[in-house]
Amino acid sequence: MEGKRQDAMQRSAFRSVLIWQVGAAAFATGLSALLYGSRGAVSAALAAMACILPTLWLAFFLGGAKARDRLVSPARFFAGEFLKVGATLLLLLFAVKMYPNLNWPAFLLGLIMTAQANFLAFWKKI
Repeated sequence: MEGKRQDAMQRSAFRSVLIWQVGAAAFATGLSALLYGSRGAVSAALAAMACILPTLWLAFFLGGAKARDRLVSPARFFAGEFLKVGATLLLLLFAVKMYPNLNWPAFLLGLIMTAQANFLAFWKKI
């Protein structure tokens, strides 16, 4: 019974992080659209997706481990987190290289707001 409760709590934590990140991304994209136009909205959305997609991958990575092993080891968590940070950096670099009309203030706004949404998720549970 205790294992099921822990599983539900961890799923809830990842769900909360993703909800907060998507909300922050939508807010940053909308704000950037108002301040900088469509270029700003696209720039903020690219930065936000560079944060959201690796977080989603980490949730599946750790969730798959729990389904097999019933326990996620600290080493697996830190390896997953390390890969998540690396994937985020690669996606950010890809966005900078592939979108020549990047609006840097909007890009940084989307990145900072989406990345910091993790702290809101743990501070305020949904």
